[in-house]
Amino acid sequence: MDERSSKLILVPILAVLFVMIGYQYICPAGSNSCHFKTDGEKLKGDDSSAKLLSKFNFTERDLDRHVEFNIKGDDVIVFLHIQKTGGTTFGRHLVRNIQKEESWPFSRFSTGWSCGLHADWTELTNCVPVIMDKKEAQRNKRNFYYITMLRDPVSRYLSEWKHVQRGATWKTALHMCDGRSPTQDELPNCYSGDDWSGVTLTEFMNCPSNLANNRQVRMLADLSLVGCYNMSSMNESQRNNILLSSAMSNLKNMAFYGLTEFQRKTQYLFERTFSLRFISAFTQINSTRAANVELSEGLRRRIEELNYLDVQLYEYAKDLFLQRFQFTRQREHQELRLKRREERRWLREQREQSRPWPTKHRGGGNRGGGLGKGTDGDFPTSTEDYTSQVARW
Repeated sequence: MDERSSKLILVPILAVLFVMIGYQYICPAGSNSCHFKTDGEKLKGDDSSAKLLSKFNFTERDLDRHVEFNIKGDDVIVFLHIQKTGGTTFGRHLVRNIQKEESWPFSRFSTGWSCGLHADWTELTNCVPVIMDKKEAQRNKRNFYYITMLRDPVSRYLSEWKHVQRGATWKTALHMCDGRSPTQDELPNCYSGDDWSGVTLTEFMNCPSNLANNRQVRMLADLSLVGCYNMSSMNESQRNNILLSSAMSNLKNMAFYGLTEFQRKTQYLFERTFSLRFISAFTQINSTRAANVELSEGLRRRIEELNYLDVQLYEYAKDLFLQRFQFTRQREHQELRLKRREERRWLREQREQSRPWPTKHRGGGNRGGGLGKGTDGDFPTSTEDYTSQVARW
């Protein structure tokens, strides 16, 4: 091998070595200074161009949530308020943060607890039409749009425990199902006395009839499908499967639901669903009583086991929620690009219309083929009519 060939081989090898040495100097082992984002990390932001990986097969109909909501007509938004999901804050937004004078939402801040304290899906769907007909004379067919808020099951459970520990009971809740409230045998109390103040987390978890367990699934499911609160109507496995399936179906078919952990996305989707705008932006508050509870890994697993239906529901709800957000953002971007393209086309047409006509040649006659009989010199016989296009814009 001659000297020139050796040099040609040596140059790329030295270049590779130089890059490797430089990379180790700039990005030493264990350093985060040269961190490349994974697909999962990219999905944490609002990048609507990133493709979300879904465990569930959602159709376009599942993702496209826009309703023709008539706020001045007979349409009513019904808010299903699940305890400790940020529902109080969201309910205030509905009645105080939208520039409308009409009493259009059915919630505690507009109509009170008309169907009972924290009424669930089973109660609301049977009660609301009756209450609204009594409140207002029915003129036309009324549309009810059900909405709710969900929260991470462990955080929600801890927040409810803290709330009960401070003296909350919700004893006046009716739990109506198939025309009656549950008996004491069907729904035993977890405590004796006026409340459960000072309850420890262990005591809270050890009560088998504690309605905090899987509360989100129970409040979103059609309880009449499982015999209401009568646990002897079917085996536990069958009951749980029916409850989870019913809750998922009802949630998917609601006009809207939000997630406590995604306040700005919740606001965005609500505004696009109902074509309403909030006065001020939602605030994400992560410093909560639940967040300040120090949990061992064992305690966390125990809470997840007690709420394993809620854990599955929330996984489903989060997936669908983020898919809807991405779908809506992408569609909005597409519509904006189309609008800008049409505007540019219209401007081009306007410029073409405003251009001066070419100067007429004198003495050219009609020689060399010309325009033929019946024409007016060098001018075209007709011009394109843009009137219809201008009228559209």
